[in-house]
Amino acid sequence: MNGPDASREPARFAFVLVPRFNMMALTATIEPLRVANYLTGRRLYDWSFLSPDGGPVTASNGMIQATLALPDRVPGDSTVFVCGSWDSEHYDNPELFAWLRRQDRRGVRLGAMDIGAYILARAGLIENRRIAVLWYCVRAFLEAYPDVRAEERLFVDDGNRITIAGGTAGVDAMLADIGSRHDMRLAHEVADNILHFPIRGANEPQRSSRGGQHEIVHPTLRLAIGLMEGHVEEPLAIPAIAAKVGVSQRKLERLFINHVGRSAVAYYRTLRLQHARVLLTNTSLSIREIALACGYGSLSHFAKSFSDLFEKRPREYRNAWPHDDPDPIWLGFSPSLAPAKKR
Repeated sequence: MNGPDASREPARFAFVLVPRFNMMALTATIEPLRVANYLTGRRLYDWSFLSPDGGPVTASNGMIQATLALPDRVPGDSTVFVCGSWDSEHYDNPELFAWLRRQDRRGVRLGAMDIGAYILARAGLIENRRIAVLWYCVRAFLEAYPDVRAEERLFVDDGNRITIAGGTAGVDAMLADIGSRHDMRLAHEVADNILHFPIRGANEPQRSSRGGQHEIVHPTLRLAIGLMEGHVEEPLAIPAIAAKVGVSQRKLERLFINHVGRSAVAYYRTLRLQHARVLLTNTSLSIREIALACGYGSLSHFAKSFSDLFEKRPREYRNAWPHDDPDPIWLGFSPSLAPAKKR
């Protein structure tokens, strides 16, 4: 195949790391670039690691990455990725925000991965933009930043903004970059080298299916769960859901018991309470506002349902969130795996 133009300057990426960034998301993004250089024998891509203060930055898995302090400017043709994860929704660094705005004024392309998009939002840099956000944070992000078009996509390239949902999505985002800048045949060769198949497009969903693994979830259940996820604030009655998916309520209940291990009502309640947990930790909404956003008209009913499932009342859960814990725990599992409600 025709190789990339040897006279072309390398594409430049700068990764700005904040404490407890996601190392998997970072390495998944870098490895396709490294392999593209390796396979062609040419420096197609350059990258650097930066942080507001320079020096070592610890990832959420405990690994440490050396960084350089933020330079006054990066080359105008660079892409700057903000790499965040745990607690990025509360990260407040005016120096970094101002630096990002200066780079934006100079025409630098800005991006984020995992929930580093919160940092771009706090800096006022993604208003009225399409962005990719981790699936369990989409609703909370929209509550906090209603002028941003947050989507459950692997990655979103919106002109001079690019956002990657996290996890392994960076592989696909960079394979798309390689194909765009150079040749899709090179992108496929890189994918083969790192054993990544198939290459996923930007609009591929982040999750294999709703409600659990694709092999064990009945297609009617997937439709029902999709309706539940789309009606968190104004819940549908189970008979209405059954009618919309074309089965009797009795059959729908059997499907939930057989495939999910709990009733449709219990699953729907847990889904709404999982959403409440994200709102408690990712937004500053009041408890009453969160209750309403999760379909609870009664604050006392919401508090009791929440504490029955998670063994903490909503305010206790919010106050106990480990902002400074180096090894935090987030039970962000599917409602099908959540603990059953106490009887």
